[in-house]
Amino acid sequence: MSILDIFNNDAFSTVSMLDTVDSMDYQPDGLGNMGIFTPRPVRTETVAIESRNGVLGLIQTSQRGAPLEQANLGKRKLRDFRTSRIAKGDRITASEIAFVRGHGEEQQVVMLQQEIARRLSGPEGLMSQMELTMENMRLGAIQGIVTDADDSVIYNWFTEFGVSAATEIAFNLAAMTAGDLRIECNKVSRAMKRASKGAWGASARVHAMCGDNFWDELTSMDEVRAIYLNRGDSQYVQGGGAFESFVYGGIVWENYQGTDDNSTVAIGSDLVKFFPTNAPGAFLEVLSPGEQFSHQGQLGQRAYPMIVRDLARDTYVDLETYSYPLLVCTRPAMLQSGRRGA
Repeated sequence: MSILDIFNNDAFSTVSMLDTVDSMDYQPDGLGNMGIFTPRPVRTETVAIESRNGVLGLIQTSQRGAPLEQANLGKRKLRDFRTSRIAKGDRITASEIAFVRGHGEEQQVVMLQQEIARRLSGPEGLMSQMELTMENMRLGAIQGIVTDADDSVIYNWFTEFGVSAATEIAFNLAAMTAGDLRIECNKVSRAMKRASKGAWGASARVHAMCGDNFWDELTSMDEVRAIYLNRGDSQYVQGGGAFESFVYGGIVWENYQGTDDNSTVAIGSDLVKFFPTNAPGAFLEVLSPGEQFSHQGQLGQRAYPMIVRDLARDTYVDLETYSYPLLVCTRPAMLQSGRRGA
């Protein structure tokens, strides 16, 4: 039986492939698992985002019967932003799948499905690489600047929304005395809440993603340790280790775990990045539809896997995976950043 005949089975149709991808577990990812990005599937390649610079203000008192002061809605700006394409392929040659020859059709289908699942969702599979790319974009979004694999800027949300990035805070942790860190926590929280322009809900929290050196010095501070020791429990021991988290000063502090090389997807060792959680709409994950005719007019999906066959020579099939995301920070003025040292 020709290899192409096996791939003509319904198990390898686009619909079946989509169902397979939807049922796969993505590799663990810190920001992706936090649920801070609101999914926004769209039917187009672009999404329109409106920004306003309006702020709350006091109303001047007036005499009865006097003309009313009219509300100033502020300047509005409507802009279109295009989603990016993430795409990668993996070729399976006829010689690589020769082991399926000589079995019944059902067994051939099962073995090919297993091989495709490995190529798609294995530790180095296409979906794992795509998820890592998405995590890199999310990491950029919580800092206000989404970058590509080559570190070029895809979107600078500070520039796009016409706001200035907050001045980096110097956390001289080694020189802080009792209470100093708590004061800095309050400053960060106040700045973020005021910059939210009323969008800070009752359940919103400040989250701090820390680099390794910042985390180590933070968790060794007497001020941090004392709050847990005084409570008489072991939560500090449980929550202060590498790549763990704990709460202090109204902020959730976490040691961010990126790639093992601590550079491809990572937060600088001496840095800390502050962003809001439980703030719906603060971060968006826009998903556009794929490029095939059947995708047009449909809401975008997280990933589009394809099998492209060598119809001319019957020597290979290409696995291809596509995604069309746009990671948006809608309120970049809320974002804060800090650095260990004076």
